[in-house]
Amino acid sequence: MKYLWLLFLVFLFMNNNLFSQEDVQIGKSLKSQLQTYRGAYFDYSDPDAINIKVLVWGNVEFPGEYFIPASNSVNDLIALAGGPTTNAELEDLRIFRVGPDSVQHMIKFDYNDLLWSDHLTRQIKIPTLQAGDILLVPGKPRFFFRDYFSIILSVVSALTSIAILMVTIYKK
Repeated sequence: MKYLWLLFLVFLFMNNNLFSQEDVQIGKSLKSQLQTYRGAYFDYSDPDAINIKVLVWGNVEFPGEYFIPASNSVNDLIALAGGPTTNAELEDLRIFRVGPDSVQHMIKFDYNDLLWSDHLTRQIKIPTLQAGDILLVPGKPRFFFRDYFSIILSVVSALTSIAILMVTIYKK
């Protein structure tokens, strides 16, 4: 009987997503939670305008290739890509561009200047998009209180279960 409890606790411990880093959100299907992010092709072109293809990589909701009107700005492109994720570092946006002479250029800008400043203290220049541009939204994982609390609670519950098992085994 005591081995049955041991097997049961081992089974619970192995199925407890103790080291899982993935967020579970209510309202999303399980299929979308288990899939990794994949790039895709999004067509927002205007048949009456000149359209360009640009790429969005990094920490946005829907990275991929976008076919958009040439008049769209970086703001529009980020909005079409579903907006930045919580991991996005908006102070370090980058546009990679290959010039007509095959020289590669990287344009860095701080998007937080637009989001959080009350007034413009200096002129902020947001680059215009050109055909073939790659917008990179860098980021790094961030832990919030709920993430730390979840990890600590999982460890404490596993240790409590093991302690109860040991007390039960040694009592008999």
